[in-house]
Amino acid sequence: MKCVFCEIVEGRSPASVIFQDEALMAFMALRPTAPGECLVIPKRHVDHFTDLDDEMAQRIMLVAQRIGRRLRAEFKPLRVGMLVHGFGVAHAHLVLVPQLGPHHLTSDRFASIRDGRIVFNEGAIPVAQRAVLDDHARRLAIV
Repeated sequence: MKCVFCEIVEGRSPASVIFQDEALMAFMALRPTAPGECLVIPKRHVDHFTDLDDEMAQRIMLVAQRIGRRLRAEFKPLRVGMLVHGFGVAHAHLVLVPQLGPHHLTSDRFASIRDGRIVFNEGAIPVAQRAVLDDHARRLAIV
């Protein structure tokens, strides 16, 4: 199965892009838990974040930091979480999550643990409309 993030990088799947350069890309999450949730990925396919070279890991964090500042200014969350969990898509990525409360990331509204596995409640996280994602990408764009 082809990696969905590689499909986005190659222009074969749509994305609401916030930023990109020769090595990385940032775009809006398709199923955001809150307005402004987005991802930063290396363009080159690397499965594990810990397999990134130090320079790329640092670059991803610096871009996430800049986007996080825009996210705070535009969407006014209580906090901006930065999460590298390694599941969902087997392509290294950092997720910026606008946290609306102290338990936003751990709420069982989004996921629960069943038989020792995390099960996401996709019904609670609907696919966002492309026009909304494009607007959020425009608001979070960095130079």
